[in-house]
Amino acid sequence: MAIKFNLVEKPQPGVAGGGVKKWYASAKADGEISIDELTVEIEKFSALSEADIRGVIIALENVIINQIVNGKIVRLDKLGSFYPSLSSEGATYETDFNVSLIKGAKINYRPGKRISEALKVAKFQKVKRV
Repeated sequence: MAIKFNLVEKPQPGVAGGGVKKWYASAKADGEISIDELTVEIEKFSALSEADIRGVIIALENVIINQIVNGKIVRLDKLGSFYPSLSSEGATYETDFNVSLIKGAKINYRPGKRISEALKVAKFQKVKRV
């Protein structure tokens, strides 16, 4: 298998009129995998039943949510880490800053070593234009 990609022409950032346009690779999803399908795949590597695996996945989701909204970094060993980050408006002075300037929160993911290493040796396949 390979990571599929297509090419996208983009203008030069920060240059009026776009400057010199160049072509860049953009990953193209090759479908999705559901919890049901993940469960079947995990069953192949485990002695757990489908119901047990599904239960663990759902419990893990709930625990990650609970910990993230409490400001924790969730480290899942070789899988990687999930951690919260904020986006806010700026204040001229520190004393002027208040919570209303926070515009949103999101979750960041930093892959573990095994995933990072796998991506270093991934194969790539250009998607044919239709």
